[in-house]
Amino acid sequence: MTDWITTPVTPDMLRGAIEVERTERGVRPHRLPAWVRRQYPDEALMRTEAHTSGVRLCLRTRATVIELETVPTRTVYQGAPPPPEGVYELLVDGRGSGRGGVAGGDVTTVDMMTQTGVTTRGRSGSVRFSGLSEREKEVAVWLPHREATELIALRTDAPVLPAEDRERRVWLHHGSSISHGSNAEAPTAIWPAIAAERGGVDLVNLGFGGNALLDPFTARTIRDAPADLISLKIGINLTNTDLMRRRAFTPAVHGFLDTIREGHPDTPLLVVSPILCPIQEDTPGPVTLDPEDAALSFRATGDPAERVAGKLTLNVIRDELARVVERRAADDPHLHHLDGRVLYGESDHDELPLPDRLHPDTAGHRRIGERFADAVFASVGAFAAQG
Repeated sequence: MTDWITTPVTPDMLRGAIEVERTERGVRPHRLPAWVRRQYPDEALMRTEAHTSGVRLCLRTRATVIELETVPTRTVYQGAPPPPEGVYELLVDGRGSGRGGVAGGDVTTVDMMTQTGVTTRGRSGSVRFSGLSEREKEVAVWLPHREATELIALRTDAPVLPAEDRERRVWLHHGSSISHGSNAEAPTAIWPAIAAERGGVDLVNLGFGGNALLDPFTARTIRDAPADLISLKIGINLTNTDLMRRRAFTPAVHGFLDTIREGHPDTPLLVVSPILCPIQEDTPGPVTLDPEDAALSFRATGDPAERVAGKLTLNVIRDELARVVERRAADDPHLHHLDGRVLYGESDHDELPLPDRLHPDTAGHRRIGERFADAVFASVGAFAAQG
């Protein structure tokens, strides 16, 4: 029988969160601050920002057994198959050492048309990792990237302390569902996590599925967050929601960058345009589920002729982003641009097609993450180490 030591989960044990909320049951990591959640409590955004993509519990311990009790919140869409159980990943001294899941938890059932949901509360559950070495080691438990996670209790068979600061540069990334993790099978299999590991940096992932929309509150969050490196993957959500026309898009990009520069005037800042997505290259949104495809794939419903009237497509957005960065770079030498098709282009789509026509799978995430690291963290890249 294990002689458990129970240690409260404290904010200094968590990395990758913007804020940690104390709840009646435990603590909940958030990726947007409380003032945003009060100012714009949109249901879809609130579900997405609470997903713990990129958030991990980082400890130093001699424990041979680690048990984490949590309440996951899973999102189920009416008429769609239930999503797979969220994955918790254990890394010991940076190496993958186990995966597990937590049964039970809360369930939010969402109407796809209105995006409103009803939450049914459930019980907590636990994930356990055992058979670990007795030596002192650094342990990271990566939380599920497609679920909200309320942390209830941390139990071990030896004392734990927050992991030591490795003095890595902090990379803050903002993007859409692809950056959030989309169809990747596990939290360290999302492309930003892969790129961060190859680049030797600490990740803060502000990838928000369906919500990379140039929101001013997101720019202010980035402005106020500690970061040594910042990247913005802009475009796909603005196209698939048909939210803006070209006239509004370009000034909104400038305003987003202006706000970030108020808090990070000299921080390397990389603007990344969309990866290849054939259904939206030259066809405007909105994007909807294809009723003729039982596999739940997407299609764009706009008319390519509407580009003349200012409707956005991925090619329109790529051209505008390149122009914005070129205009600003003369006065901002730390501003950079990357065409997303360098990360995933036509030949990649031929080899690794998007399973639902919109999101890459695990193999696609690995391709994108490795390409990003090779291009951006290289000696001549935007995020090259200095000195």
